[in-house]
Amino acid sequence: MPPASQSEMFPRFTLAQSKLADEQIEEFYKRYDYDIREFPLEVVFQKFTQKDSDGITEWFVPSYQRKHIWSDVQQARFIESLLINLPIPYVFVSDTGSEALIEIIDGSQRIRTIARFIQNNLALENLNRLDKLNGFRFQDLTKATQRRFLRKTLRTIELRSITEDSRRELFNRLNTGGTTLTGSEKRYGVRDGRFFQLVKELADSEKFHRLCPIAQAKADRREYDEFTLRFFAYANDRENFTHNVEEFLDSYLDRMNDSDFDPEIYRNQFFSVMDFVEKYFPHGFKKKPGNKSVPRIRFESLSVGILDAISAQPDLVPDTVEWAYDSSDDFSELTTSDASNSRPRLHARIEYVKNKLLESARG
Repeated sequence: MPPASQSEMFPRFTLAQSKLADEQIEEFYKRYDYDIREFPLEVVFQKFTQKDSDGITEWFVPSYQRKHIWSDVQQARFIESLLINLPIPYVFVSDTGSEALIEIIDGSQRIRTIARFIQNNLALENLNRLDKLNGFRFQDLTKATQRRFLRKTLRTIELRSITEDSRRELFNRLNTGGTTLTGSEKRYGVRDGRFFQLVKELADSEKFHRLCPIAQAKADRREYDEFTLRFFAYANDRENFTHNVEEFLDSYLDRMNDSDFDPEIYRNQFFSVMDFVEKYFPHGFKKKPGNKSVPRIRFESLSVGILDAISAQPDLVPDTVEWAYDSSDDFSELTTSDASNSRPRLHARIEYVKNKLLESARG
């Protein structure tokens, strides 16, 4: 027999109270009864855009939802995902009852993007996988590709006969109840290629963890992978960085995964920096000995700046690195938590570290 539960040993509620709790669960369980359906994109488009004789569409976006806020790049990436047949999350909809209309509870950004593309109002841009389609609108696809696209299905969870208050509650829970995935968490499975395998290998380095501590909660969410990918991207491709860090990292990772790179070159870059920090920086990447976590911006600046410096002068031996720990130094201002991720500021931080090291060695 399984051990008695704590509630059995120390009962806190009467049998009547437990029955009332079960009845409440049953009430809400029935309230969210649903069916799972799949609709071809052509049908979704028609139901969302074509008005009937009363001037209304069968599928609609309720007033409590946000406007179409996805950028053109986000919309293009979503269409690319459809074209290459990546799995798309369920769309939540609800039958409104007597009118039998369909209220879109969660997924309006996706549906509006599909409609905009089919209406030729969206030109694809910044595509990584299907780069030959950059600039294309729906009308520019071949007839065969158009037909296949329109036949693709969108999976929906259709809630039946729930009240407007319940629909609003579900919308709020779907959009605020979870934890947003970090960039590295999103890359797992979707961009898990040969270069990302190397990133993950190096991110697990004991020396890296010792020199660059990160709060455990962040480490559990693959922050070390993020640090490592940023190091390589800024070290080798920062000329292509504009302002959106996540798009820049994803683009760099996709290109590296598809390339015939030599892993030893990147291992040497990574560990040459780790060895240099271990030898010459008494607190590692930390600003103070007692710090328990290193900010991204500090790690990026130091690691990439150090690599640039030792690439320019392989036998570099700095006279001092006190500037890296001095709160009154310009480096502190360049790496404060509110420092901009703009391209000029990024370059300025990295160049500052490089020049400080080279000037110190010459002095």
